[in-house]
Amino acid sequence: MTTTALLSCAGRPVGRYTYAPADAGRPYLHPVTTLAGTPVTEERPADHVHHLGASVAVPDVSGYNFWGGRTFVRGQGPTALDNHGVQRHLGWKLCDPDGFVEELGWEADGGALLREHRTVAAVALSDTAWALDFSFSLTNPGPGDLSIGSPATNGRPGAGYGGFFWRAPKETAAPAVFGPTADGEEAVHGRAADWVALSGDGWSLVFAGATKETRRDPWFVRTAEYPGVGSSLAAAARLPVPAGATVVRRIVTVVADGRLDRAGAAALVRRAVTA
Repeated sequence: MTTTALLSCAGRPVGRYTYAPADAGRPYLHPVTTLAGTPVTEERPADHVHHLGASVAVPDVSGYNFWGGRTFVRGQGPTALDNHGVQRHLGWKLCDPDGFVEELGWEADGGALLREHRTVAAVALSDTAWALDFSFSLTNPGPGDLSIGSPATNGRPGAGYGGFFWRAPKETAAPAVFGPTADGEEAVHGRAADWVALSGDGWSLVFAGATKETRRDPWFVRTAEYPGVGSSLAAAARLPVPAGATVVRRIVTVVADGRLDRAGAAALVRRAVTA
């Protein structure tokens, strides 16, 4: 049975969180909308059926796939493997209309690889913008060391995705993308920056790393092939998660009506991160 929770901001519905999906390996937010009701996420698009709105998706946790789809194998390419894990909802610490605190277990092959503490909040910024404050802590509870990888660390250049990932709607024209000092997919993809903005038909998203460690992670950006932005945990090298260790990341996403320019995006990010 699929189980969902609704997210609201300033008295308006802005998202639905599917926390116990019947046919997907992880919880996710979809639809997410602007305050005016414009959808800014996409679920199971034809080009990548394992893209699920906004979620935490990792293609390689010590060989197990928490992203969906095929696994990139060095010297072999994308390969269908029986290595898929599940992010299982274990319970709420808090579940209010404007946010929640959730406990999850990352399970594979009959055992728990990681425990996650997830906090999500919807924060009002203006009459036309709100922010999704999303943090996650991944703890290795077992006696053995783990590591997080990506297709890039397994031999596919430029494909360092894995971590917080947002699939935006595909429109007739590709969305504009820019950062504090750069414009275009090629200029922002694979680079660390305080924030990166994606702007489509009547909507804008601005993704910001809200901690020093998160800001070190490069952005994974796609606009031409499909519209998506992620914060990469393992863009160039595997991320070790020793026994007992915890990996913490926090991404704040501004969700705005209209097309923001660079100055407007920067101003809303400052407000959102300090809200």
